[in-house]
Amino acid sequence: MIHGFERSEGLRGSSKLADSAWLRSLRRYMTFVAVANLIWEFAHLPLYTLWETGTLQEIVFAAVHCTGGDILISLASIMLALFLAGDHHWPYENDRRVLWLTVCFGLGYTIFSEWLNIVIREAWAYRDIMPIVPYLDAGLTPMLQWIVIPVVAYWWATLPCKAQYNLAASHA
Repeated sequence: MIHGFERSEGLRGSSKLADSAWLRSLRRYMTFVAVANLIWEFAHLPLYTLWETGTLQEIVFAAVHCTGGDILISLASIMLALFLAGDHHWPYENDRRVLWLTVCFGLGYTIFSEWLNIVIREAWAYRDIMPIVPYLDAGLTPMLQWIVIPVVAYWWATLPCKAQYNLAASHA
């Protein structure tokens, strides 16, 4: 192992560095996700009929409510991805599988949720200006939201660990 990254046996049998890296990365990820989704929700609300029919209070409530859902979906997606593909080297190594699964879970749920809430429940509707993804009949901006935000959040969350790991590798 690289100097500074070997496992020193402590009370729980792991290094302090490894124990704190995953938690620090998850905190950074979820913080970014929360802020970015709130901004995204407000930014793409004009593409929904609520923008024209809702009151200011209803619009603000919808954006905040949807952001809360986005946070829960994001947390479930990354935790499931870590459960399936993460290991004790994460976030220093093996992160592409975790990122790929995180995006797939979030995007998959979004496609299902858009269909359920637009077609079945009719809980919300797109305006004519919403770009629609062919064959999926889902809005483009909700789908992009679940690609762009997780990828950028993941990059930002794991960047300090990668920098620390690369610095240690260059001094090994």
